[in-house]
Amino acid sequence: MKILGIDYGEKRIGLAMSDASNMVAGSLKVVKRNATRSWLGEIKTVVDENKVEKIVIGLPKNMNGSIGEKGKEVLAFMKVLGKVVKVPIVTWDERLTTVSAEKVLLQAELSRKKRKDILDKLSACIILQNYLDSIEYSQKEKSKESNK
Repeated sequence: MKILGIDYGEKRIGLAMSDASNMVAGSLKVVKRNATRSWLGEIKTVVDENKVEKIVIGLPKNMNGSIGEKGKEVLAFMKVLGKVVKVPIVTWDERLTTVSAEKVLLQAELSRKKRKDILDKLSACIILQNYLDSIEYSQKEKSKESNK
């Protein structure tokens, strides 16, 4: 089962994909948003061609856990995307993922332009990897409980 990770932004949408075992997330591509919404078709193509069975969208939350304007935009995007693709879509708390991605890129000493090109798909990768890690952790916890 493959899972698609999405980092939704005002101008660009970062995409990441899990491996078949759902252990590792890899950055995939950046889709540029436009007024014609052709980017919805691009995402649908990625879902169809890769036989994606679930989508994880980063949900920006305020530090107190509440959902602000950006979070509401993501929830609206999720509804629109849900009409185009027929796979389950879940949200994942993305607080500070862009900050983490920026730190990684700064440490890699990439130029500002290269950082900008990579940032969105790296953020999507971090969101998806955090989600995959939580699945693995919860499966281990369930296994421990059943062995007692």
